[in-house]
Amino acid sequence: MSRIQTVFQRLQAEGRKALIPFVTAGFPSPELSLPLMQALVDGGADIIELGVPFSDPMADGPTIQRASERALAQGMSLRKVLEIVRAFRATDAATPVVLMGYANPIEAMGAERFVSAAAEAGVDGVLVVDYPPEECVGFAATAKAGGLDPIFLLAPTSSEQRYADVASAGSGYIYYVSLKGVTGSAKLDVEEVARRIPDIRAAVGMPVGVGFGIRDAESARAVGAVADAVVIGSRIIEEIENNPGEEVARVAAFMRDIRCALDDLATGKGVTQ
Repeated sequence: MSRIQTVFQRLQAEGRKALIPFVTAGFPSPELSLPLMQALVDGGADIIELGVPFSDPMADGPTIQRASERALAQGMSLRKVLEIVRAFRATDAATPVVLMGYANPIEAMGAERFVSAAAEAGVDGVLVVDYPPEECVGFAATAKAGGLDPIFLLAPTSSEQRYADVASAGSGYIYYVSLKGVTGSAKLDVEEVARRIPDIRAAVGMPVGVGFGIRDAESARAVGAVADAVVIGSRIIEEIENNPGEEVARVAAFMRDIRCALDDLATGKGVTQ
């Protein structure tokens, strides 16, 4: 059983929801990447999505685009991202790390070399935005054989066939994009998410994490009430971007607020009937 599967199994037994924060590797500087990852865990993260900077992040809004540009300008690369994960593993052997990014860096390294290097560094899963499941059966098989969970996106426009493709190729969990748009969008329709989650969960047979549009404790609690996990990215990048010199402390504090909101669901606090 993978670290990701172990986390979801434990949380399910506890009646709790997973908190999955996203940060861009190398932002705001390569030196702060490790302290920020540790701050995420200190604040209550169950799984970390670590963004691999890319020059054309088509699914990301302006906030994460800026983070990628700054990281790339400071020399961040896929190999250096793996070095960050390796350093994180020296201090944390339990928290799963999922690399989130785009196909080009992986293609440049070679899929088999990437999977081998990622697994050796301590990566647990990989979400490649522009690898649709029906077009990367080989990569998904290579990832699974190497001990990585290939994680896929589903969206409000996804078909039943896409559900089936994701169920076949994926493992670990599903990332459900809660709205039509890019990361950082604010038009979150929790009622629409709630309508779709049961069908997705039944079709894919995996935990469903929901991201895009979650910005505070209130929206995290609302999504956590219907999903298995809450994914937050742009809002964390904003905390880093807007608080130079205080990034680590601010991220940890923000995470604690979200963690408390999600844990309230397990106790019934803050839940309206």
